[in-house]
Amino acid sequence: MKIRSNFVITIFTLISIFLNMSCSSTEKVLGSKRQPLAKHIILVGADGLGAYAFDKAEMPNIRKMMEGGAYSLSARAVLPSSSAVNWASMIMGSGPELHGFTEWGSKKPELPSVVLGKSGLYPTIFSVIDQQLPKAKMGVSYSWSGIGYLFEKELVDLDRKGETEEETMQNGIDFIIHEKPAFTFIHLDEPDHTGHAIGHDTPEYYSAVSRIDKLVGNLLEALEKENLMQETIIIFTADHGGIITGHGGKTLLETQIPWIAYGKGILGKGELKNTIVTYDTAATIAYLLGLKVPESWRGKPVTEIFTP
Repeated sequence: MKIRSNFVITIFTLISIFLNMSCSSTEKVLGSKRQPLAKHIILVGADGLGAYAFDKAEMPNIRKMMEGGAYSLSARAVLPSSSAVNWASMIMGSGPELHGFTEWGSKKPELPSVVLGKSGLYPTIFSVIDQQLPKAKMGVSYSWSGIGYLFEKELVDLDRKGETEEETMQNGIDFIIHEKPAFTFIHLDEPDHTGHAIGHDTPEYYSAVSRIDKLVGNLLEALEKENLMQETIIIFTADHGGIITGHGGKTLLETQIPWIAYGKGILGKGELKNTIVTYDTAATIAYLLGLKVPESWRGKPVTEIFTP
C-alpha cells in the first residue's frame, strides 16, 4: 500500500513539473478569433514626434487622417520615454516590466522577459499573426537599425532598413502594393534625428515633421491609386516626444504622443476620449485582424474608433 502511494505521489509530482514547464515556455492566448475588420493593417511610426508638434507643424496629410478617422493627442508612451522601450511596447502589447527592454537602444532584454514565444522573444504582434494566420504576409521597413532587434525576423516577408526616410517609406509602399500583406510596420527616424541634432520645438524640427507628413501623403496616394484604402486601416503614432535635444524623462512633452486611426469603417469619429497607452497599439492591431491575444499582454484594443 505504501509503495503504491509513493508511486501515485511520484506520478502527480512529475505531471505538475511537466505542466509548470509547459506554462513557462508556451504562451497562452485569450479570447476567440473573429472576422477581421480589414484585410490590411499598416502601422506608421514617426520617431520622436511629440503630440505638442500638432500646435505648430504643417501636416495636411496627417490632419486629413485625423479629420476622416479617429485620433488622440494625449496618448502616452511608457517610461522611460526612450526609443527601444517604446517601440518594443508598441508591438509587444506590454510595458518594459514584462517584455524586459528597458533602455534607449536595447538589443536584448535587460530584465528577463516574463514569457517567451516560439522564437525566443517576448510575443509580438508578428508572432500572434504567424500563429493564427500562418499564410498571411507581414513586413517591416525601418530607418533606425535598433528596430531590427525587436521583432522575429524569421516570421516576416520584408525586413529592410532604408538609408533615407524616403527609401524606407517607398520600400513599405512597394511591399504593400505587390504583396498585399495583412500587416506592415513602417518606422521613420524623423523628427527624432533633427530633435537630437538641433532641438525640439525649433523650425528645423517642424520642417522634419512636414517631411514625414509628405511621406504619409505618398502612402495614402499609393493606396488610393491601387484601390486598397477600402480594405485598409492605418495607425499613425510615435514612440515618444522630446524636450530641448533629448527625451527619456517624465514631462508631457516627452510622454504625450499622437495616436491616429484611419481607413475602413473609421469615418470621421473625431477625437477619442478614452485612455490610450502605446502598448494598446498591438492589441488594437490584433483586434482589427480578428485575432486572439497573448495572456501576457496588457494592452487593450482601442475599440472606441468604431463607436459613435
